[in-house]
Amino acid sequence: MLQKPKTPLLDQVNVPSDLRKFERPELRQVADELRQETIDVVSRTGGHLGAGLGVVELTVALHYVFNTPADRLVWDVGHQSYSHKIITGRRDQMHTLRKGSGLSGFTKRSESEYDPFGAAHAATSISAALGMAVARDLADAHNNVIAVIGDGSMSAGMAYEAMNNAGAMDSRLIVILNDNDMSIAPPVGAMSAYLARLMSSGTYTGFRHYAKQLAKKFPRTFEETARKAEEYARGMATGGTLFEELGFYYVGPIDGHNLDHLIPVLKNVRDMKEGPVLIH
Repeated sequence: MLQKPKTPLLDQVNVPSDLRKFERPELRQVADELRQETIDVVSRTGGHLGAGLGVVELTVALHYVFNTPADRLVWDVGHQSYSHKIITGRRDQMHTLRKGSGLSGFTKRSESEYDPFGAAHAATSISAALGMAVARDLADAHNNVIAVIGDGSMSAGMAYEAMNNAGAMDSRLIVILNDNDMSIAPPVGAMSAYLARLMSSGTYTGFRHYAKQLAKKFPRTFEETARKAEEYARGMATGGTLFEELGFYYVGPIDGHNLDHLIPVLKNVRDMKEGPVLIH
């Protein structure tokens, strides 16, 4: 018989609002306990282990920073959502995972208000999140909408179609590219984390907004040249030129397993007034 791991901090988390009561340094232990719990669950039930382990810190950071379920969190495919399920009121049901009448192996709207989209097919998250963002804007609401998509799903045309639409609509939407294979560019430590925090900060984005408004007072050719110069300067420093061309404000790359890097960037992006943003 396998012995369950001791999880004293995780035991205090029934819903994400409980998570937000912790001091930030305690979240490292919460994430470690959540990883142990996920391994223990899958060792008993079977299921998608690797995908879930790859987003433990990201799951903690997202629910800590954003006001879920009012803020909508959409997981692409959904097989990486086991940690998400554990901290959204379903921990005591995890032993029924992927069993008849038990919890789904993916996100499922009928299971929880924290699952705003029922997934299982790749590359649908950005389209779904964009629809939620448009509905929010029509209702004159102000909640955040976040889509989490992996590098595998990001290779599908449907994801780029959604990004093209989001960029054209300039809707306030957050897309997180969970690049497990580092197929675009690997995080390079403290410098990439510093640049991500800097370029998502209120000071930088406020100055950028002011500069854009100032440029509009000049001839259109000057405004367009200034825009491209700013985009390519940031692209040279951080990458992400493709996403910028699709109309997204690019932030990254950052280490998705480092809470000290993740949380400040997520808070900055949460408070931004930009249109669609992609965090890599």
